[in-house]
Amino acid sequence: MSIRTLKNSSVLQFLVCVIAIASLSACSLPQRPAITTSSWMVGPERTGAPNTPRSDLWLKMGSVSTTPPFDGKSLVYRLGDQRYEKDFYNTYSALPNEMISSATRQWMNQAQIFAMTVGQGNSFFPFYTLQASVDEFYGDYRVRPEAVVTVEFFLTVTNGTRSNPVVGTNRYTKRVPLKDNTPSALVQGQQEALAQILKEYEVALYQYAANLPKSLGKQ
Repeated sequence: MSIRTLKNSSVLQFLVCVIAIASLSACSLPQRPAITTSSWMVGPERTGAPNTPRSDLWLKMGSVSTTPPFDGKSLVYRLGDQRYEKDFYNTYSALPNEMISSATRQWMNQAQIFAMTVGQGNSFFPFYTLQASVDEFYGDYRVRPEAVVTVEFFLTVTNGTRSNPVVGTNRYTKRVPLKDNTPSALVQGQQEALAQILKEYEVALYQYAANLPKSLGKQ
């Protein structure tokens, strides 16, 4: 057997050994679970009979802002007085301001206080506009698990003769105890908290609608 043949045989045996070792190593490594993410939606729906309409005009759902750190898609947990943690594996299907805007518009449409409540994308000129600020939207785990939601509403009128276009402001904070520490429990609690807020604001909005100031062009 020639020297060249011996070298080729040695190289082949070496490659076979490397492949065998690699295969054994791969089999012996623990299987890591695949990283899974979950997507959640907060969208309470109104139940019960609608109100007797108070206005034949339309209400426009204006901008909804969200205070950091609650303005992202990740669920937020409060673990200390100054410590908040975002859960990047459990996220909302839409940004909190988008979810709350949509839920509020649909709720007020079902309440039938105004002839219709339309979204921001509507091209009709609004006489009355409802805006909101979401100041808290998280799970509080410092003492006992609670869903915390705080929303402030601003109802305004388009009127060239008024120095202050604000008809009324209303701020609500709801804390709903959670059955456990799971993300699903937090989302369910936030949905319940938002439903309580919208139910209370519906009463306030109905009172406002009974004595709305004249809008621009309706003097």
